[in-house]
Amino acid sequence: MPHVVTRSCCGDASCVFACPVNCIHPTPDEPDFATAEMLYIDPVSCVDCGACVSACPVGAIKPHTRLGEAELPFLEINQAFHTPPAERPIQAPLRRIERADAARGPLRVAVVGSGPAALYAADEVLKQPGAEVTVLERLPTPHGLARAGVAPDHPDTRRVVDLFRTIERQRGFSYALGVEVGSDVTHSELLEHHHAVVYATGASLDRRLGIEGEDLPGSGTATALVAWYNGHPDHVDLDVPLGSRRAVVVGNGNVALDVARILATDPERLARTDIADHALAALRDSEVREVVLVARRGAGQAAYTLPELTGLVMREDLDVVVEGGLRLDAETVRRRAAGTLDPMLERKIRTLEELPAPRGGGRRRIVLRFGVSPVRVLGEGGVTGLELVENDLVVADDQTVRAVPTDRVTTLDTGLVLRSVGYRGRAVPGLPFEPIGATVPHDAGRVRDESGGRVPGAYVAGWIKRGPSGYIGTNKSDAEETVAGLVADFNAGLLATPRRGRRDLVRLLRSRVPALLDREDWRAVDAYERAWGAESGRPRRKVVDAGTMVEIARARRAATRRRTRLGSSAMISG
Repeated sequence: MPHVVTRSCCGDASCVFACPVNCIHPTPDEPDFATAEMLYIDPVSCVDCGACVSACPVGAIKPHTRLGEAELPFLEINQAFHTPPAERPIQAPLRRIERADAARGPLRVAVVGSGPAALYAADEVLKQPGAEVTVLERLPTPHGLARAGVAPDHPDTRRVVDLFRTIERQRGFSYALGVEVGSDVTHSELLEHHHAVVYATGASLDRRLGIEGEDLPGSGTATALVAWYNGHPDHVDLDVPLGSRRAVVVGNGNVALDVARILATDPERLARTDIADHALAALRDSEVREVVLVARRGAGQAAYTLPELTGLVMREDLDVVVEGGLRLDAETVRRRAAGTLDPMLERKIRTLEELPAPRGGGRRRIVLRFGVSPVRVLGEGGVTGLELVENDLVVADDQTVRAVPTDRVTTLDTGLVLRSVGYRGRAVPGLPFEPIGATVPHDAGRVRDESGGRVPGAYVAGWIKRGPSGYIGTNKSDAEETVAGLVADFNAGLLATPRRGRRDLVRLLRSRVPALLDREDWRAVDAYERAWGAESGRPRRKVVDAGTMVEIARARRAATRRRTRLGSSAMISG
């Protein structure tokens, strides 16, 4: 197999269109693209040209001769997806980009949010000649979950920010950081300066367990912990009790695995990453030696992806064990026996069945427990334990698997319980909201009101559009759909011509947000963080205080003014 897609695949499909022989699947036009955990290279049709390597924004594709030991399982994983081989066209279909009508003037769009969905949307707009995009973000730093959500021990995944820097450098791109749309500026005001507004605000709320004791000190969310160790300004002061030997994470998705892995990793290993300083200091004093992940159903319904599970079990410094069995439901057992189980799911299950024996020697442990649900968080002034009920797994007529609680109850002693059971979008001021799915109602990204009518100039992309599904790169095809509709509306004359320009917007925002940071300010903060990190051999050290970021930006502006004055003086004296 000449080339192999490894764990850090972001799924943005840039490699698909770079490949001259259509050997990377699923492609965006294939039905399983939206649910695929990663992309896979067909070992038979790959011609070893390497075009995919340069196209990949996160360095996930490697020649098979350059795989590290922990990456060797991906040889089989890539091959499994293409077994048996499927009939494929010679070339993946290229997406046609609709061009904005030049007679209507340059397209101007505001994008609310600055994570992957927002920046992919900005990139799509900037493919139009002369287009302008203003990206507005509540925080003083951009990049959303790519900065504050990706685990610090996954630097390969973080490489997607290099793509974002390329997008930011484009002519027509601008930032307005530290601005909250809905309070600092309204939707209607943005439309005075732009043809349209694309909302890419994500899904920032956590689902609750709804059990007794859930709000005790020491009971919180995995999302908050991730933000804490990644230096999110809103979570710097989070109280994380690490004084007990066991922590419990309710859930078993990729975020749950991230949290378990960070809590169980030797802090000195993390010291080489961009983890926030305050979190590193706390983890150095941590007593946690075991992290238990509990899931209400069995290994056949586990939410983590195969790449993340594979990466975890290949860690030489951790013991990964299953306690209580895999709890496979009857339908999964039947399909395995018949050889009809999805090959990726089969590989997930087999990975757990073939876990190496615990090596001990003081290694920290990550424990997977299936078929149990939390029913009560124990404690008075703080968490002291978690009560679990064992479930029976029942296969319904539609083949879905339900967890039915029994009367068998167990208790885990712990001082820290984190829930990681899904996310919900937050209502966007001034836009309709669908509370059940926690998304903004839309038609292919065009926002619709309660009666199904259009909300003028309003569009959505990312999780606030489709719900919390997919991966970083999934937002690329999502943004393509939204912006294609936006451009079509522009060409059809459905978008009002803005009455004011970019300079007017900057004056308005600076009058209301004295701490406003622009693109050059962010570049200064970014450079400062990288230089600060380089002093200690780290990729960066994050500035977590908004006031400090403003000081760095003001120092940059002052230096620019000094250089300008010196240049002017030299010209006069010359």
